[in-house]
Amino acid sequence: MQALLNLLAGVALLVWGTHLVRTGVMRTWGGELRRVLSASISNRFHALLAGIGVTGLLQSSTATTLITTSFVGQGLIATAPALAIMLGADVGTSLVVQLLSIKLTWLWPLLIFTGVVVTLSRENTAAGRVGRILLGFGLILLALQLIVLATRPLTETASVKVLFASLTGDVLLDVLIAAGLTLLCYSSLAVVLLIATLTSAAMISAEVALGLVLGANLGSGLLAIIVTMHSTPEARRVAVGNFFFKLTGCVLVLPFLHSIGGWLAAFDPDAQRQVVNFHLAFNVAIALTFIGFTEHFARLAESMLPSAPEYDSPAKPRYLDPVALETPALAVSCAAREALRLGDMIERMLRSTLTVLRTNDLKLAGELHRMDDDVDALYTAIKLYLTQMSRDALEEKDSRRWADIISFTINLEHVGDIIDKNLVEIAEKKIRKHQEFSAAGMEEICELHARVLANLQLGLNVFINSDLRSAQRLLAEKEAFRNLERAYADSHLQRLVEQKLSSIETSALHLDIIRDLKRINSHICSIAYPILESAGALAPSRLRETRLSGGAPKASPELK
Repeated sequence: MQALLNLLAGVALLVWGTHLVRTGVMRTWGGELRRVLSASISNRFHALLAGIGVTGLLQSSTATTLITTSFVGQGLIATAPALAIMLGADVGTSLVVQLLSIKLTWLWPLLIFTGVVVTLSRENTAAGRVGRILLGFGLILLALQLIVLATRPLTETASVKVLFASLTGDVLLDVLIAAGLTLLCYSSLAVVLLIATLTSAAMISAEVALGLVLGANLGSGLLAIIVTMHSTPEARRVAVGNFFFKLTGCVLVLPFLHSIGGWLAAFDPDAQRQVVNFHLAFNVAIALTFIGFTEHFARLAESMLPSAPEYDSPAKPRYLDPVALETPALAVSCAAREALRLGDMIERMLRSTLTVLRTNDLKLAGELHRMDDDVDALYTAIKLYLTQMSRDALEEKDSRRWADIISFTINLEHVGDIIDKNLVEIAEKKIRKHQEFSAAGMEEICELHARVLANLQLGLNVFINSDLRSAQRLLAEKEAFRNLERAYADSHLQRLVEQKLSSIETSALHLDIIRDLKRINSHICSIAYPILESAGALAPSRLRETRLSGGAPKASPELK
C-alpha cells in the first residue's frame, strides 16, 4: 500500500510540476506568446514552427490550444492556420518529453532550491514568476525519480503483475486506458513521461507502451474538445480538427504497431527511449502528413460546427471567452473588446434620446428602457468575467488595463442609467403633457447633445489607444462643456424674463436635461483619468490651492 501511495504521489507531483511551468510561462511571457501565434498565420509552416516554439515553453499542447481557440473565437485567426499551429503544438510537447526523459538527477535539487528562493524573495514580480517556472521544472524531474523508486517494489507484487499483464494483447484497451488517464491528469506530457518511466522499470512491455502512447495522444485531443466545450463554434473547430488529426494518425499506425516496435528497438535498445522516440516520431509524422491538408480538415470542422446565428440579444456577451481565463492577459483583451460593445450600445442610446426629444416617439422611448436593461446585463457580465481572474497573475501593464476596463464600464453604466432614469422620463413627461421646447431651447439642447456625443466618441478612442494627448483633450472638454452649460442656463433664464410661453412651460424640463447632459459628459470625461494618472499628468486635487484666508477657493489646473 505504501508503495502505491508513493507512486500516486509521484504522479501528482509530476502533474503539479507541469502546471507550475505552464502557468509561470503564461504569466511571464503570455503577451509575447500571443503575439508570436497571431503573427505566424500568414504561412502554414510559420504557424507550425510557432506552435512548436510556444508549446516548448508552455510544456502543454492544451495551453496552446486554449490560446489558439480564443483567437479563432474572436475572429483573429482562421481555422486552417490555427490547425497548423496545433500540429506544431503536438510536436513541441513531444520535444519537451525528449528533454525531460534525460536522466538529470543532479539538476532537480538545484532547480527546486533556486526556484523556492527566487519565488519567495521576489513574490508577485517577473523574477518571482521565473522562479515558479524553475520550481516546476525541478518538481517534474524529482517526480520522475520518485516514480522510478516507487515502481521498483511494485514490480515484485503478484497483483500488479497480473494488472499490467492484462494490458498485453489488446491494443485498443491500451489506447482507451491511456486516453482516460490523460483526461484525469489533464496532461499528455505527464502521462507519456509516466509510461516511459514504467517501461524502464519493466512494469509494462515496450509494445504495450506504444499503444498507451497512442492513447495519450488521443486523450490530449479529447481534452482539448472538453475544455473548449462552452466556447463558440468557431473556437471549438480547432479542437475538433486537431482531434481528427490524432484519430486518423492512430488508425493508420495501429496495424503497424508491432513492426514499429521492432524498428524502434533496432534504433535504440533502451525501452524508455523507445517510448519517447515513438511519441516524437508519431507527432512529427502527423505534422508532415497533414500540414498540406489543414484547409480540408478546416472545412470538415466548419461543416460539423457551423457558425451560430447572430446573437438575438445585444446583452449576450460575444467576446468574453471563458477558455481565455486560463490566460489572464488574453482574458483582459477579451474584456476590453466587450467593453467597446458596451460603448457602442451607450452611443446608440444617446443618439436615440435626442430623436425621442425631437419627434415625441414614445415607442422609441420604451425601446430605450429595454436598451438600458441590456447595458446593465452586459456590464454585469464584464464585471463578473474580470473578477474571475486574479490580478496577481497579470503583468503590471495588464493589471492597469484591468482597472481601466472596470472604471470605463462603471462610467458607461452610469451614463446608461442617467439616460434611462432621467432623460427618457423627462421626454415621456414632455410627450404626455404635449409640451414643446422653444426653438432656441431646442437648439441649445441639440448643441449640448452633439458635444456629449463627440466626447463619447473621443472617450472610446482614448480607451482603445490610451493616447495621452487625446485624454488631455477629453478632460479639457469637461471644462468647456461646463462653461457652455452655464451659458445656456443663463440664456434660458433670460427667455423666462422675456415671458416666452414655451420656455416657461418647459423650464424645469429644459434645465433638467442640460443638467443631466452635463452629468453624462462628466462620466465620459472620467475615462481620461486613468491614462492621465498613469502618465503623471493629473493633479492630486483640484482644491490644493485653496486660500487659507477664507476666500473663495481657486481651482488649480487638472493637468500639470
